[in-house]
Amino acid sequence: MSDKKLPDVHIRAEVIAEALPFMQRYDQEVVVIKYGGHAMGDRAAAEDFAEDVVLLELQGVKPIVVHGGGPQIGRMLDKLGIKSEFQGGMRVTDAATVEIVEMVLAGAINKQIVGWISAEGGRAIGLCGKDGGMVTARKMLRTVRDPDSNIERELDLGFVGDPHKVDRTVLDAVLRAELIPVLAPVAIGEDGQTYNVNADTFAGAIAGAMRAKRLLLLTDVPGVLDKDKTLIPQLTVEQCRRLIADGTVTGGMIPKIETCIYAIEQGVEGVVILDGKVPHAVLLELLTEHGAGTLITA
Repeated sequence: MSDKKLPDVHIRAEVIAEALPFMQRYDQEVVVIKYGGHAMGDRAAAEDFAEDVVLLELQGVKPIVVHGGGPQIGRMLDKLGIKSEFQGGMRVTDAATVEIVEMVLAGAINKQIVGWISAEGGRAIGLCGKDGGMVTARKMLRTVRDPDSNIERELDLGFVGDPHKVDRTVLDAVLRAELIPVLAPVAIGEDGQTYNVNADTFAGAIAGAMRAKRLLLLTDVPGVLDKDKTLIPQLTVEQCRRLIADGTVTGGMIPKIETCIYAIEQGVEGVVILDGKVPHAVLLELLTEHGAGTLITA
């Protein structure tokens, strides 16, 4: 080996050594990773993500992947000529749409992610909330206030659900077998109907039931930003509530924060909102002191 390569080798060795205490922190701990957004559509980012998940599993972490797929569902609906309607920023899921949602989420996307992990040497298994009665959902009930009349009305989003119960039996068995569960956010209702569940909400329910050490929400933004659009590296639950109340946190970040608060109240030690487009964002967050997003704790 030439002398020119030695410094680079030494730097790599130091990086590995610095990761040791973080590896010990997460050894045999459950980490739930919600994977979605535009990072799913980028092949290089997908391969980085799969490498991260496989490396975590090899060094003793118990990763559980929950994925979304909104853009892919939209493209399939367009291809089939099925028009989507949105209310309150959420897709109305009628009987025809829920069939496509299940096909895309529990079929194509789920198996694609399983394939990416397998290609990196991991042993993954694709499941959805229906399998083994893992997640039981209830029809989502939401109200919106009309800005002109100030009157509240209830939204009927069709077959859109919220997690109601999580049975961890299947997940415990899969983790004992040293497999990596990849979960699609489709669940069965107590009424026997299939429900489309928001992936963040689904991941929060899984993390809470599994008493996860960490829940990572991979998004398209660096994390929670202040009013000057600067990243806030760490927040408590109480600070999160204040940021929502004073209007710092708005739009689609509000339900993400609410999912974080719910997961922490269910026993998750910490939740991180981070940018999934950053190469190896998962490893940066879990195995270095730098972090890669906003950490929310009790």
